[in-house]
Amino acid sequence: MPKLTVNSVEVEVEEGASVLQACEEAGFEIPRFCYHERLSIAGNCRMCLVDMERAPKPIASCAMPASDGMVIDTQSDRVKKAREGVMEFLLLNHPLDCPICDQGGECDLQDQAMGYGQDGSRYKETKRAVEEKQMGPLIKTIMTRCIHCTRCVRFATEVAGVPDLGAIGRGEQVEITTYLEKTIASELSANVIDLCPVGALTSKPYAFISRPWELSKTESVDVMDAQGSNIRIDSRGNQVLRIMPRLNEEVNEEWISDKARFAIDGLRNQRLDRPYIKSTNGKLEPCSWDTAFKVIAKQLKKVKPDNFGVIAGDQIDAETMFAMKLLMEKIGSPHMDCRQDGVNIDSTSRAGYIFNSTIAGIDDAEALLIIGTNPRIEAPVMNARIRKRYLSAGIPIGYIGEPVDLTYPADFLGNDPLLLDEINKKKHPFSQILKSAKKPLIIVGNGVLVRDDAKALLHIISEIVKNFEVIHKGWNGFNVLHNAASRVAGLDIGFLPGKTGKSAKKMLNDASAKMGMIWLLGADEIEPTKLKDTFVVYQGHHGDVGAHCADVILPGAAYTEKNGIYLNFEGRVQEVKRATFPPGEAKDDWSIIRAFSGFIGHPLSFDSHDACRQMLVTSYPHFADIGQLQKSRWKKIGKSGKVFHNPILPALKEFYMTCPISRASQTMANSRTSRENNTKPVAAE
Repeated sequence: MPKLTVNSVEVEVEEGASVLQACEEAGFEIPRFCYHERLSIAGNCRMCLVDMERAPKPIASCAMPASDGMVIDTQSDRVKKAREGVMEFLLLNHPLDCPICDQGGECDLQDQAMGYGQDGSRYKETKRAVEEKQMGPLIKTIMTRCIHCTRCVRFATEVAGVPDLGAIGRGEQVEITTYLEKTIASELSANVIDLCPVGALTSKPYAFISRPWELSKTESVDVMDAQGSNIRIDSRGNQVLRIMPRLNEEVNEEWISDKARFAIDGLRNQRLDRPYIKSTNGKLEPCSWDTAFKVIAKQLKKVKPDNFGVIAGDQIDAETMFAMKLLMEKIGSPHMDCRQDGVNIDSTSRAGYIFNSTIAGIDDAEALLIIGTNPRIEAPVMNARIRKRYLSAGIPIGYIGEPVDLTYPADFLGNDPLLLDEINKKKHPFSQILKSAKKPLIIVGNGVLVRDDAKALLHIISEIVKNFEVIHKGWNGFNVLHNAASRVAGLDIGFLPGKTGKSAKKMLNDASAKMGMIWLLGADEIEPTKLKDTFVVYQGHHGDVGAHCADVILPGAAYTEKNGIYLNFEGRVQEVKRATFPPGEAKDDWSIIRAFSGFIGHPLSFDSHDACRQMLVTSYPHFADIGQLQKSRWKKIGKSGKVFHNPILPALKEFYMTCPISRASQTMANSRTSRENNTKPVAAE
């Protein structure tokens, strides 16, 4: 490894590191605008100039590889003067917008102008003006502020895989724009807002709303998909104003999806803020908590335990499901399920339903087979990681399912389920690719798990895992990609039908004839017509599908309004933190269940969230390891049986509006319309 001297400090860096990285390693800050650790090197802002021994002029440290014996000076008079000159040039055409700029208070240009610039300007001529560009309902553009660092262009092309941004013109006439001024066709597009070091690209829904120093910042986790991207919730008073990404190399690096970032306006719309009961005329009327509990208790006495079931939704925290499971055991009902979409998966083998290789493990994969999922819309941040691996190693990728643009080249094998049998019997060309890879990766999606022949397909996939050594010492390449944030925690705690219990699918099909009462615990991805002749209790935070078919509504808390544990599809234990409080009379979900248990004479043995979590951890110790993964031993999954000929298709075809929060979001509605029509959208301001 090369050794070099930076400001008389000797430092050793990895082969291939740049001088800028060596300076940072030695503890010296280097200003930069165009350089970013996750993007290719552009070297066009020149802010990172440093002196190198025997060099005739300062060098751009981001573009110069570190080599043995280099002597670098970052604090010489020549470097200071060079940086002041670069800053002066950058500010020639930059408007004096700081008082009205949304970047104010967290702007790299402000900070570096203070640290490395001069206190005055010699430029007296008219500044350049650039027309604003249309980039869709999420990104607000003030391109007069642009300093042409090209971070946004490189992100769109390299990370998002959607080359919709580029530069036109030459010299002073260069402008960053989208082609034909269309919406950026990426589920990760708004990350350019974080990357922009000036105020040229800002959040359109957040425009002129608040200043950074007015906000309370809460570290939490996203539940819009099952990846569990680490986020920061910025709130003022009792209102969530924006969501920002948090760095976590193992999960989301520093990116989040557009839905995670912008669906938050749905938290203010169609909220349930008080209990409701359905009156004799069929209309929902507001009532007190006691009245709602009395109506539910009265109905519960009428039905036998065998005719009462609970279905948990996709965004329910582990403590709430654990509390409901305890209540169901006290009532004596075996009918409970966390799989409202009807996935058919063996919960006895934990390695059979988690993402075993881990998200970071994608970086080591040598071949990839994707079955029945579209990771671009189901887990867009993870999809970017697959793209990164393809770009770095050119790994072969096979895809079984509906033809889609994954943002990286993939060999579309078809959508016939019999393809899996051909691969297993080594009759398909992709068999040789899997065989030759030392670390093959298989990703199975809900498009396989929701099928009636899911167990038969999983059996074949299990044979592929065995025959092609997808699992061996130090490597487990079998992965399941879930869509629901609550799914892995629900499977881990056994929120599933008992020996004589019915699955969610069976409960819904039997609702009218055999189920006298169904409790929808935040479950909205259901067919409401199946529940028209059944007494329905809906516990949730939005007036969505479940509330529309309910006889009693119990208002709960959204993920920004509670503390709770979620496990992402890796099985990684993560925690959401309360940033605001639920509206009106709404309560934490676990406390609603605890209060009802006491009301019907079956009180649960905890009275606080901490006590509930302690009981959860006592029963399932791995829930105590926040941020950690628990490795699971592989067991053969599935069951030999008949495979149907209907095509394998991704279970999720929609990205923007997939849950009660995003369906209530006007910003998400505008985004979907903009992408579908590829026209100038209604601004979500």
